[in-house]
Amino acid sequence: MIAPDEPFLRSVPKRWIPPEMIHAPALDPAEPRGFIERRYALLINPFYPKDANASFGKHVLTPTLALTSFAATTPARWRVEYWDENLLDGRPPFQPMPHVVGITVHLTFARRAYELADWYRARGSKVIFGGLHVLSCPDECAPHADALALGDGVQLWPKILHDVEAGQLQPRYVATYENDYCDDPPPRRSILPRRSFLTTTSLIATRGCHNRCGFCYLATDGLRMPYRMRHPHQVASEFEENGQPYAVFIDNNLGSRRDYLHSLCAALRPLNKIWSAAVTIDVTDDPSLIRNMALAGCTGVFIGFESLSDQNLSDAHKKTPKTSDYARRVRMLHDYGIQVNGSFVLGFDHDRKDSFARTAEWIEENRLECATFHILTPYPATPLFQQMEAQGRILHRDWTLYDTGHAVFQPKHMTPEELEQGYAWIYQRLFSHASIWRRRPRVETWRDWQAIPLYVAMSYLYKRSNRFWHLLIKHDLVNPVWKPLVEMTRLRHVRYRRRLAQQEMALGAPGQVVSAGV
Repeated sequence: MIAPDEPFLRSVPKRWIPPEMIHAPALDPAEPRGFIERRYALLINPFYPKDANASFGKHVLTPTLALTSFAATTPARWRVEYWDENLLDGRPPFQPMPHVVGITVHLTFARRAYELADWYRARGSKVIFGGLHVLSCPDECAPHADALALGDGVQLWPKILHDVEAGQLQPRYVATYENDYCDDPPPRRSILPRRSFLTTTSLIATRGCHNRCGFCYLATDGLRMPYRMRHPHQVASEFEENGQPYAVFIDNNLGSRRDYLHSLCAALRPLNKIWSAAVTIDVTDDPSLIRNMALAGCTGVFIGFESLSDQNLSDAHKKTPKTSDYARRVRMLHDYGIQVNGSFVLGFDHDRKDSFARTAEWIEENRLECATFHILTPYPATPLFQQMEAQGRILHRDWTLYDTGHAVFQPKHMTPEELEQGYAWIYQRLFSHASIWRRRPRVETWRDWQAIPLYVAMSYLYKRSNRFWHLLIKHDLVNPVWKPLVEMTRLRHVRYRRRLAQQEMALGAPGQVVSAGV
């Protein structure tokens, strides 16, 4: 039993973080304007400061899919290069100077995006902005870019490059998300540094979500993203062709259409690979779907539980089962060897200071293999932002702190400082040696014992190795170090699936399998 006031009995010590993970690479203001290579496009994912409480490995599990998708639509006469500043390889290339610089903009690294854009534009490059922050705050972004891509950039990018060549670049390009998703080409992953990511197979099968939570970026004003699906065999072929054993689906909710997910599982099953995805907990309404996910190679799911309070979920307009039924549904996933990474939002209006201890206790009791925490953050142009702005609860508009690790609004039942302390405490509690051990897989058969070493190894590598993560990222060793654990997990899961396929569901729940991470 965790005492309700435990998070506030003492100050939470600050964790170590290397300077290069909190400060972006310097841009030399004295750098002269150099040679501009025509038809050379540089795609940049800007730097953002890392959260010392969370795992440094979060941002190198998979690469950004948006930029590789734009690269796939780049005409063959153009040379295209990918640069992620978060891989700690220094500043983006500038010799020769790119003809076009495409920058994805999120509010937490908008300031860095503006710095990069201003620097390249001063030296003759054309800068194109895309991303959610451009959609929600176009007037703020416009002074720093030659053009804004508002909406589906995959449709817009070829048109933008054509207009650059013709000297007819427009200030704004707009596209909807109404197109047939199957028409989009597969991402151009050949431009990625494979050694720098756990897997470069980030997949997307569906677009949109049946929920419209008030705090979610999908609820941004002006963003209409109808639910769209790609053909299951199209997705399976993409997985197979990239040649990696593990994929991460980055869909907002892969389980929004259960009939589709059944079909997708049938297409993935022959691959003998493993994957993880974000789903909502109501996917467990259909036990046969959970079984099919396991048979198709699903080893982990990311689930936005958000809160253990039904009142909080109702206020957020999230459609979900009662929180009292969460535990049973988690056990169902575990029974089919599927790990659960639970996502929780802290600071809802019905949260009080005892909610941190209560949430940590529930996670440990139900043995969630991983947990991710976010301070409630009112993103610009969302219903939550509009509500809090009307109530006078927005503390500031420093977007760099809108990173879900800082309190940027006035909570109802605690101070902003107490909310931040509770956030830091719950991360340190769940990343502790004792908590990792408490959440080990249940041992019910002799086979379950084999799951524990893999679980412990992966938990320590992902959660307690930030100093090690820094070195892995710095020296491009993420994939080589993780690869053996991933392959061990895949082989173990293939054996498990063979046993599962021979069983009837009535014979009882199968043993647990531990994934490479979710």
